[in-house]
Amino acid sequence: MRPFRESPIARDGKVLILAYDHGLEHGPVDFDPVPETMNPEAVWDIATHDAVSAMAVQKGVAEAYYPSYEDDVNLLAKLNGTSNLWMGEPDSAVNWSVDYANEIGADAVGFTLYGGSNNEIEMAEEFRKAQEAAREHDLPVVMWSYPRGQGLKNDRDPQTIAYAARQALELGADIAKVKYPGSTEQMQFAVDAAGATRVVMSGGSKTSDREFLTQVKGAIDAGAVGLAVGRNVWQRENPAAFLDGLEAVIYEETSVDEALDRI
Repeated sequence: MRPFRESPIARDGKVLILAYDHGLEHGPVDFDPVPETMNPEAVWDIATHDAVSAMAVQKGVAEAYYPSYEDDVNLLAKLNGTSNLWMGEPDSAVNWSVDYANEIGADAVGFTLYGGSNNEIEMAEEFRKAQEAAREHDLPVVMWSYPRGQGLKNDRDPQTIAYAARQALELGADIAKVKYPGSTEQMQFAVDAAGATRVVMSGGSKTSDREFLTQVKGAIDAGAVGLAVGRNVWQRENPAAFLDGLEAVIYEETSVDEALDRI
């Protein structure tokens, strides 16, 4: 692992990844609340906000739009992903190589692992190839560590989320993206389990300003280094203002009330 503060997708040792891989993973339905976000340029524009340390997208969106934003946005190449039309046991197709992501200009790579899926072994082997190729190019690796599958009863159980964070460490990820388990104490358990791997909170479905900022504050207080968020930013009518609030909580570690005053 490279020293985290030297990571191109970190700012002062913290991370705010704006995720926009939803068009593949969820389909157009995620753009309904703010229809202009169907146009990738609208979200790339949001990603130029100072709070955003990287933008996570799939190959086609990177190819088509990143050249126009490479001076203002760090690219996190999301290497795998599968449509919501897929109805089988959780799996994720590898859609582009680390070598090609590096050629396009990626500053980091991301990879989903569904621990607990019947396809976990195959996915872990695919992650190994991606992780070792990323090391050759000195690219940080972010694991979307999402336990999921027919044998998993509760993917938000604190033990399960801590296991997901530990799995990211064991397999060589620099950053583990995990769901918020519900409290600062439970999130700290996941952070401790991750060891040298940094932990970021997954944004999830849109909630109220206060509710979401409270969760982010809880994650930061637990030792997480930041957030990987999509809908809770670009599904808002004023995403720049909400990023001002997130910037306060993540980078300045303000209170939730102070952050709300900036929105």
